[in-house]
Amino acid sequence: MAVKIESIQPICGYIESQIGGITENQDSAGFKDVELGSIIVVCDGMGGGNGGKTASRLAVQTVIDDLSLAKSFQNPIEKLRDAIVHANEVIFTTGCNDLSLKGMGTTLTAVLISEQSAFIAHVGDSRVYQLRCGQKVYRTYDHSMVFQMVKQGLFSEEEARNHPQSNVILSALGINDIVEPEIVEVSYNKGDRFVLCTDGFWGAMPEPKFLRYVAGKGDLAETIVNAANEMNS
Repeated sequence: MAVKIESIQPICGYIESQIGGITENQDSAGFKDVELGSIIVVCDGMGGGNGGKTASRLAVQTVIDDLSLAKSFQNPIEKLRDAIVHANEVIFTTGCNDLSLKGMGTTLTAVLISEQSAFIAHVGDSRVYQLRCGQKVYRTYDHSMVFQMVKQGLFSEEEARNHPQSNVILSALGINDIVEPEIVEVSYNKGDRFVLCTDGFWGAMPEPKFLRYVAGKGDLAETIVNAANEMNS
């Protein structure tokens, strides 16, 4: 069942997560209204035992907690970057101090929506899509080995999606003591839709088909659940 995002801003959103074909759901997501706007974070953990779930939970919690302390006059990009860098430090240090969590990490996507624009951040191969009238107007580019090959023209995105090494990522929180998130500012129109999703969601089918599901018209909660069910199947 999709969880509704409650906000004082005129936005409507839902969070949905399913375990899919794995033994443990290591995804985490969170949302909060802060002085700089509304922050939404989605993370996909990695690591044995409780590592992946712990890493994704720590990332979401740290980013939201840090942005909760930011003031409206501060630079949104700087504060978002600082929060993600801090989250990396927390995960890395926790993994170093607890052998059962050693090597844990997580991808991260985040959108900070203000009245003026949206600030999109990501690390790893979880994605953010911005849709307008059902069409893609912006998408993050994966920090992954196969996507680097796509950029080099070695093969297509669809070939990359089905590549046996498609899960090899080049950047994640918690793996090294330093991380540099990719952050952009985008404008938006009334009715635009932002989709934050892990590779288990966007990678389930070719992108045009995926976009048809997440851009569906009608009740938003029903659209999200139907899309998740289709990816799951």
